[in-house]
Amino acid sequence: QVQLMESGGGLVQAGGSLRLSCAASGSIFSINVMGWYRQAPGKQRELVAHINSGGSTYVANSVKGRFTISRDNAKNTVYLQMNCLNPEDSAVYFCNINLWSRGVRSDYWGQGTQVTVSS
Repeated sequence: QVQLMESGGGLVQAGGSLRLSCAASGSIFSINVMGWYRQAPGKQRELVAHINSGGSTYVANSVKGRFTISRDNAKNTVYLQMNCLNPEDSAVYFCNINLWSRGVRSDYWGQGTQVTVSS
């Protein structure tokens, strides 16, 4: 069993910052890619950023220069630092972690955390 626990969402004014966290726990052998997706009402879920086991990152153009993804391997945790937020960033943010557990490589999703940016 693997569980993901997200935290850090909330309501913030435009220009503000939030930091999302997602911690994985349970029967984990190793973690590969860790990422963040978001889904706004009426829109498809989109990739925001991901980071691989070597620390290489990808950040979507829409958030480049404002969002930073990082990971703490000792804590099995991925973070998303979000700065200069604007109303278009409002969405439910989901973490996604690809990991090995009991001989199987699988993707796991967090429960989602709401981010609302007011203008």
